[in-house]
Order: sequence, then C-alpha cells, then structure tokens
Amino acid sequence: MISQKILCQGAEAKIILSNDFVIKDRIPKSYRLKELDDKIRKRRTKSESKLLIKASKIISSPKPFFIPQVSYKIKMPFIDGKKLSEHLDNFELKKQKQICKQIGESIAKLHDSDIIHGDLTTSNMILKDNKVFFIDFGLGFISKKFEDKAVDLHLLKQALEAKHFKNWEELVKKVFKGYEKSKDSKIVLERLKAVEKRGRYKH
Repeated sequence: MISQKILCQGAEAKIILSNDFVIKDRIPKSYRLKELDDKIRKRRTKSESKLLIKASKIISSPKPFFIPQVSYKIKMPFIDGKKLSEHLDNFELKKQKQICKQIGESIAKLHDSDIIHGDLTTSNMILKDNKVFFIDFGLGFISKKFEDKAVDLHLLKQALEAKHFKNWEELVKKVFKGYEKSKDSKIVLERLKAVEKRGRYKH
C-alpha cells in the first residue's frame, strides 16, 4: 500500500513523501502557454536530475531515480534527518561550528566540479548521522566562473546572518575554513569581497 503526504509546496514544485521516497513534482504554470510550460518544466527537471546525480557522487546528496515516462518528477531516497534551518541553533556552538566546516568542505567539492547550487541556505541542508546532505538543486547550474562560485557563498553568508544571527560570524568563518579545501578558494574568497562591495553600493 502506497502512503503519500505532501511535505511542502513551493512556487515551483510539490515535495511528496511516498513510502521511503521523496518525489519532487514540478507544478504547471497556468500563466504560461501549455507547450512552453511543458518544455520549461521538462528542461528544469532534466537539468536538476543531472546535477543531483553528479553531486551525489562527490558529496552527501540524494541520488535520484528517473520515473519512467513522467518528465516533471524526480524520485529520490527520503533523508530522514534534521533540517538545519530548524535545528542548527539548538546544538552547542562547538557542534554548530563542526557542521559549518563540513558545509564549507562540501561546497568546495561542488565548486571544484563546477557545480553551483544556486540556493545555499540551511533550509536545503539536512543533518543525518553527522553528515550534512545538500538537497534541492532546482536553481543549480554548471559554471567555471569564479564570480558564480563567489555569489553561491555570498547567498549562504546572507542566509546564516538572517536565520542564525546569534553566532553567524563564527559560523561563516568555519564555512570559509572548510571551503579552503577548494583548489580555487583564495580566488573565490577574494572575488566574494568584490561581490559584497557591489551589494553595499546598491543599498
């Protein structure tokens, strides 16, 4: 017997728990022409599946299964852990720092494989058996550009400041410490300073 429940629903997709699997189902957009909408949803689903397969080979991340003849869904193993957006602040500071160092190391591996996550927040990270799993590559893409890698880190820094403001500066330092494992860490972290300067001038 298949039991299903909706875990969450965003603007782009429904996340459904079906027994021990998670299904990400991209929602049709009524404001787009059906033909165009079908094409966009197929392309994004295919692109995210490819990124997840690539990412799962190098970091802790769910490896998808393709659902035959359904082009708008990604089926993945369910990671039964703690979403860091909700639980990170509950840990002792020492453990928070260890987790953030691990996050930085995983981002370094992604970036060294030219994978840009595109939405690096603790909402897209799940802690299970002391491993941080990265989920939701829906905004991800492949890029060799240092600028794109710097922006990825900038998004995470902003997310930590907004959501985990009590210790965010120490946590960011640990992320960057872990990120030093990247072969291009010095260049990317230097580019990050330029990205942040631009952000300040805009406000």
